[in-house]
Amino acid sequence: MGFWIFLTLCNLLIPVLMIILGKVFIKNPPKKINGIYGYRTPRSKKNQDTWNFAHLYCGKLWWKIGWVMLPLSVIGMLPAIEKNNTIVGAVGTVVIIAECIALVVPIFFVERALGKKFDKDGNTKN
Repeated sequence: MGFWIFLTLCNLLIPVLMIILGKVFIKNPPKKINGIYGYRTPRSKKNQDTWNFAHLYCGKLWWKIGWVMLPLSVIGMLPAIEKNNTIVGAVGTVVIIAECIALVVPIFFVERALGKKFDKDGNTKN
């Protein structure tokens, strides 16, 4: 049971991080384009407008997905409760893989939204 609790808490890190970073990106995104922190893709770094738009859009997605993933991560671990450590580890691995997918998939939506709003040079489309 101790390993199950530990792994369940570890699996909550990604959803909690998505919620926190989502709120940060919405309320207080990185002010300047940089290569260290933030939503950094070639399209988002074209100019300040694309940078701000990408952070707002990504922040909203991560915030919503994080809140959905939080209970789903616990629910996903329930079948392994009071099972042996091998089963707990296997179920925990499946949950973390699903969380990693949920963390990365929003990139496609943000990039698509950037493509709809801005041209290839980062200028707003009419």
